[in-house]
Amino acid sequence: MTAETRLSIWWEMRVAKKTVLIVEDIESLSMAYAAQLEGAGFACIIADTGQGALQQLAENGGRISAVMLDLQLPDVDGLTMLQDNPDIAKNWPVVVATADGSINRAIEAMRLGAYDFLVKPMAPSRLIAIMKSATEAADAKPALSTAKTHAKTEDGFLGFVGTCDAMQTVYRQIENVARSKATVFITGESGTGKEVCAEAIHKASPRAVRPFIAINCGAIPENLLESELFGHLKGSFTGAVSDRIGAVQAASGGTLFLDEICEMELKLQVKLLRFLQTGAVQRVGSSKIEDVDVRIVCATNRNPQAEVAAGRFREDLYYRLAVVPLELPPLRARSHDIELLANAFLRRFSREEGKTFHNISSEAACALAQHSWPGNVRELQNLIRRASVMLEGPDLPVETLLHAPLPLATAGPIVQPALASDQVEPAVRARTDMMTLVNCLNGLTLDEIERVAIDNAINRAGGSLPAAARNLGVSPSTLYRKREKWIVR
Repeated sequence: MTAETRLSIWWEMRVAKKTVLIVEDIESLSMAYAAQLEGAGFACIIADTGQGALQQLAENGGRISAVMLDLQLPDVDGLTMLQDNPDIAKNWPVVVATADGSINRAIEAMRLGAYDFLVKPMAPSRLIAIMKSATEAADAKPALSTAKTHAKTEDGFLGFVGTCDAMQTVYRQIENVARSKATVFITGESGTGKEVCAEAIHKASPRAVRPFIAINCGAIPENLLESELFGHLKGSFTGAVSDRIGAVQAASGGTLFLDEICEMELKLQVKLLRFLQTGAVQRVGSSKIEDVDVRIVCATNRNPQAEVAAGRFREDLYYRLAVVPLELPPLRARSHDIELLANAFLRRFSREEGKTFHNISSEAACALAQHSWPGNVRELQNLIRRASVMLEGPDLPVETLLHAPLPLATAGPIVQPALASDQVEPAVRARTDMMTLVNCLNGLTLDEIERVAIDNAINRAGGSLPAAARNLGVSPSTLYRKREKWIVR
């Protein structure tokens, strides 16, 4: 092999490397970062000022895959630089570097479009892992744009159905946040589609080819949740018969969805906060720290600020999770989408049942639009599923739809009539109440009676499943399992 051939091969390998622009004014740090990244196979360009970084992006932007930006530069504040030059975060994944006491500034940078952040001093493994993730995000950008265009031409948007203004706003938020690694905090009433939203964010992101792992923090017993999240070693507790990775490592490279995050115990909230700040996990029973690259999306049907004020949710964890808050509208605020959703569910369940149904009539659509839908999209989905199972089609009569098992009227608590007289003896009053209850439940199956009781308990507890579980004398996980069973039907 001639010297000219060897030089050509070296140059091709050099050009093929992912190039990182390091913007850092302290020379010793920038050289250390460059050495660590080059040792991992990256090429590096260094700029020591904001103006120098802009010049490098203008001259070499075509071969730069990611930017590592220090927020304290001699000529400009890093946040100001991102704010004044929005095309930087739009065209390149930006990883900001900040001191330990300035995490709030890093979170603000992510709200401006930064991909992720690093806290100084940083472990080389953490630096390399984040830059690998960032450069992969840059590679996935063209494919991501194509996927977004295709998703909007289909029946709905990445699992959602709806064209109202409120949902168009949600779609835009999903697209805007998809490319970043910023944590997303989804809020909304039960049944509004929070998990669908989390999956949509994952599908629209460069992580779409990697795992999407969902954990319901309220459905897993407290003593097992840490193991479910972070994994354990064999023998670390009773029942740990083998080594096991947790959901965090199972979702490596992808997205971890933490549903009902406000149900998490305070002790575990501390460990989750530590993971979010370091990007490293420690399995139960292990002394080894393992780096993980995973995006966190979480959701709750409670008011998180109220939970923080009540001392049930850590304030620092809330602000770390709510980098990008996203609220889903209730179905009663989407009246124009109800007919679209009903017909989409009807088509899906018709295929599953091997039947043929026409779209719902205008009379049925009007009747459905007048309901308050306390159970939101999930309630509508269950109603259409029951109708598709019970009816043969092809028509869906409005009177049959609205009088299906567990009709719309049973969505709220049972209201008992007032007593005939305040002088009724307590024993007689109790018997009267019992007969009223029996009459209300007459004709319902045991499963339907159980559902009415659980829905009533949840309503009386203000939507809190743990409080409803305490009132019913069962564990919260029991209620979550039963609700999931009803959703599947």
